[in-house]
Amino acid sequence: MLKADRTYFLLILLHIVIGALLYNNTILPKVYGYTIIFGGIFYIINSQNKNNEVLYAISYMVGSEIILRMTNGNPVYEFSKYGVMIFTLIGIYYQGISKNAVAYWLFLILLIPGVLIATMELNYTISLRKEISFNISGPVCLGICSLYTYNRKVTIEEVNNILLCVGLPIISCLIYLTIYTPNIRDVITGTESNGLTSGGFGPNQVSTMLGLGMFIFTSRLILLSQSVFLLALNLFLTLYLTYRGFVTFSRGGMLTGFIMIAVLIVTTYFLINKKKKLRMLTMIVFAAGTFTAAWLYSSNQTNGMIVKRYANQDASGRAKEDLTTGRGDLAAEEFEIFLKYPVFGIGVGRNMETRYEQTGEIIVSHSEITRMIAEHGSLGVLALMILFLTPLILYFDNKYNIYLVCFLAFWLFTINHAAMRLAAPAFIYSLSLLKVVKSKEEKLFQSE
Repeated sequence: MLKADRTYFLLILLHIVIGALLYNNTILPKVYGYTIIFGGIFYIINSQNKNNEVLYAISYMVGSEIILRMTNGNPVYEFSKYGVMIFTLIGIYYQGISKNAVAYWLFLILLIPGVLIATMELNYTISLRKEISFNISGPVCLGICSLYTYNRKVTIEEVNNILLCVGLPIISCLIYLTIYTPNIRDVITGTESNGLTSGGFGPNQVSTMLGLGMFIFTSRLILLSQSVFLLALNLFLTLYLTYRGFVTFSRGGMLTGFIMIAVLIVTTYFLINKKKKLRMLTMIVFAAGTFTAAWLYSSNQTNGMIVKRYANQDASGRAKEDLTTGRGDLAAEEFEIFLKYPVFGIGVGRNMETRYEQTGEIIVSHSEITRMIAEHGSLGVLALMILFLTPLILYFDNKYNIYLVCFLAFWLFTINHAAMRLAAPAFIYSLSLLKVVKSKEEKLFQSE
């Protein structure tokens, strides 16, 4: 076994152990969480971020967010976003930012009026600080990360390593879920999203991270499995991540993962020579077989309920009227708010507060797009245009960032079904702004 293969296997084995140790334990999750925080800060400062160590520290924090939320390992619920911002600011201190990143300064400025309106207009029925921070922490995290990554030069090997740092703690989450619900048949009674198969946590967020993990290890299967050992290992990880993602019964994260994989295949295929295309097609066949096996096994374990879920049917096989499970109505309400307050919006958090006053329940938006246009008005529309168009413009001079459109797709589809509850959409989006350059060691784009 090659040294690199052995290291890869040991890292995966370590995170399998971590996932097992974090289950049903009150102390170790805190130890794990604080180790990531202080270890990341030391790692960046000790190296003075000479080789973009901040990106590795952030990626690991992003990948671990979901299991730390499950196990209460973070100091506060939203800490991963704050941690990402702290790491990024330290990185900026050492390495600075591009003078051309004006678009993301403008993006951050466009968020300010909505916050000011909220501080003046909120009725304090819910904590003012919590309302504002819950809704604005994601966009601010994205803006700060994007300032750092804008046109920052990296190699494709570094991007793959960054993605691996995201994927490793997702494996720990996978093990935690397995221990939490070893027998799927026992807990499936319908076609709704299932907290029992999601570690007792929000299926939407768990599905989002499992779908991202599926993409990461599928990309390694297709592009980086140079030995039989790596092929077998990445096949298994892809299979199991796909299966556990399916049985959360939350569709958004898994569909997003599959879209990312399709985009990666298309964008990469046209950059490589015929010999590599043939090998890539072989790997795609392996991946397709893996997804099919995961789907069939999921159907078997759920007594066909997963098939009905993706067909938008209830347990009896009747078609559900609302494909969006209520999200469409929320989005429509937010669009109506935008029409009433088209310039500056209703203010950050006021959308949620209005629903609370009307229903007595805290109902949060699932779409970051409609939330931003409702709470920030036309400024929110402009902010969203900046986020969507800037990576696409950079793509014309960034053909070696084969993941660019994948990252943009993850951000766009995730914020439409899970808003920005997690730090992942913010950070993954920012990776689309990296300038990928060829290195001497890189083999993917070489002609021979």
